[in-house]
Amino acid sequence: MIEGRPVTTWAAAAERAGGGLRDLTVRNVVRTSVGGTGLRIRLTNAHGDRPVTFGRVRVGVPRSGAALVPGSNRAVTFGGRPEVTLAPGATALGDPLPGHVPPRQRLAVSLCLQGDGGILTGRNRATAPPGDAAYRSLPGDAAYRSLPGDHAADEDGAAYVEGVAIWHWLDALIVTAPEPVSAVAALGDSITTGVGSETGHGWPDLLADRALLESWPLAVVNEGVSGGRVLAAGTGRHAEERLAAEVLTKPGVGAVILLAGINDLGAGARAEPLVAAYRRITERAHAAGVRVIGGTLPPFAGAEYHTAEGERAREAVNAFVREGGVFDGLADFDAALRDPADPYRLLPRYDCGDHLHPSAAGHRAMAAALEPGRLLNESGRRPGPERLLDEAGQRPGPGRRVAGSGRWMPRGR
Repeated sequence: MIEGRPVTTWAAAAERAGGGLRDLTVRNVVRTSVGGTGLRIRLTNAHGDRPVTFGRVRVGVPRSGAALVPGSNRAVTFGGRPEVTLAPGATALGDPLPGHVPPRQRLAVSLCLQGDGGILTGRNRATAPPGDAAYRSLPGDAAYRSLPGDHAADEDGAAYVEGVAIWHWLDALIVTAPEPVSAVAALGDSITTGVGSETGHGWPDLLADRALLESWPLAVVNEGVSGGRVLAAGTGRHAEERLAAEVLTKPGVGAVILLAGINDLGAGARAEPLVAAYRRITERAHAAGVRVIGGTLPPFAGAEYHTAEGERAREAVNAFVREGGVFDGLADFDAALRDPADPYRLLPRYDCGDHLHPSAAGHRAMAAALEPGRLLNESGRRPGPERLLDEAGQRPGPGRRVAGSGRWMPRGR
């Protein structure tokens, strides 16, 4: 049994992601960041316009597409009950499941929706359209929708007839991890979700891979929203609200990487309001004992909404990030991505083609630009207080793993 504390091992920002779903099952396929015991599932109806009810919730190990490894699909309860209803704006935390979940483990979370789901709270996954070959080549980080009915317990996946690039109502996965482990949340926009990376795996995903490869005691959770802004809401809340509602409420988060503001500049924002918002975000995070790593805004000359005024504002914002003395560390994405011969533009090999979003190589450069010492709290700042959710401090029971498989398996069906 692993002793430790609750840590968020996967998360997604909340967006309005369409609607029209009724009496069917969705299967979300995600991947953990760090390993641990006592897996807990957190659901959200943050943007819902009505209560949503899930008759059954299950979590298993994907095999291929929507199909699962036989025997891996286990029932999740909420306060001992299989059914859970979320009021508009509410979240719900599942009871801990016994067993150990490895780091970077793919998991499938199936939700049986009863009745009309109304406005869907989800997150658009940065990937190719479902019919695209690139989508099929991804390692499962997407979701599937079923024929009508309860198919949460199905293992063969035949009832799941539609693949989509949206995660549905899934807010976070939480494990009990050893005490040194903490999480860093990437708070940003479409660059953070991974747009432009061709594979759908952006710099936060690559940072999580780097953390595992280099044995950092660090989870990485992606709180990016496509089109997200600092000063205004879009498909999701604005950055200050998202920090309070979606980042600081998740257990084990010790640091935030803030990379947001490009869309504000494209909409005509000046530097001063952005700098003031950065100060408020940092103050609020520090009050919760969370460090903030400031990310410089990458070049975007040539992008559809680039202007001379926006460029001047970007340079002023970046000067504040580097020299303002507010942040606990620097992620100089601008320096990592710019073309030395034309510093207002992305280096051509780091440009996906729209002059705004980094390519797969650009996302790799961003992940490489981050300093582990700042992320791992080696800067001298004391870690913040624990933020436990419901009974998240309970010690889970023992489980087992299949030797050599790397798979999370149940003790029994």
